[in-house]
Amino acid sequence: MRRARVKWQEMNILPILDSTPQPASESAPRAKREADKLAKRLRHQVGRAIADFGMIEEGDKVMVCLSGGKDSYTLLDVLLQLQKKAPARFSITAVNLDQKQPGFPEHVLPEYLKSIGVDFHIIEQDTYSVVTRVIPEGKTMCSLCSRLRRGALYTYAEEHGFTKIALGHHRDDLVNTFFLNLFFHAKLSGMPPKLLSDDGKHVVIRPLAYVREADIELYAEAKTFPIIPCNLCGSQDNLQRKQVKRCWRNGKRTRRGASKPWRGRWVISGLRS
Repeated sequence: MRRARVKWQEMNILPILDSTPQPASESAPRAKREADKLAKRLRHQVGRAIADFGMIEEGDKVMVCLSGGKDSYTLLDVLLQLQKKAPARFSITAVNLDQKQPGFPEHVLPEYLKSIGVDFHIIEQDTYSVVTRVIPEGKTMCSLCSRLRRGALYTYAEEHGFTKIALGHHRDDLVNTFFLNLFFHAKLSGMPPKLLSDDGKHVVIRPLAYVREADIELYAEAKTFPIIPCNLCGSQDNLQRKQVKRCWRNGKRTRRGASKPWRGRWVISGLRS
């Protein structure tokens, strides 16, 4: 077990992107070098999270939940890279829940997933109509939407024997959730990198737990993922999570160095199960 953990962590690389302007003749090669450094850093951070929390083991069937956003695309892409050299053999299946949102481009994900040759499945369930019918206009839809989505994904995972459910939450999500619960619910709790569901049937993992959202944004742009915008939960402006996120970003701007990894990692360390 110790040797396997070391191998996950050996996927190293850490340099930070340098935004110093360069002459046009040097910009293209430099951009590629910086993109390569970023990709290596993400592989290292994901590999370390997998090792630290024992997220993936020999023979696991990993269901990667793909929404069409930058986070889940990055998660799938990095896991596919790690799968080739990982100390444990595991399978990957990308699963998307088509919630029947009006205007949702149904062709985008299947076309992309076929182009990279990954196993995938699209679940079709009209949770959009349920949410918009039950939740009054102007009220937050996230709670009901996430419960319905989670139920559909858990059911599919159980029916098809998946041993791990991988979600695209990153370090910023984990930190923001901690402060959201602290400020709005007066409790110390958060979003653990590895979680056993309440019924004990599912293991949920978050391999991006050590990855900054800013790095994911750069990575998604460099990889030109076909991003699908959310016009349900993600489009609401009155979310408590967005308030916490703004507060966190303002705090980082006013306090030099506050975005360094250890400032968020202490929250993640406190969530170890």
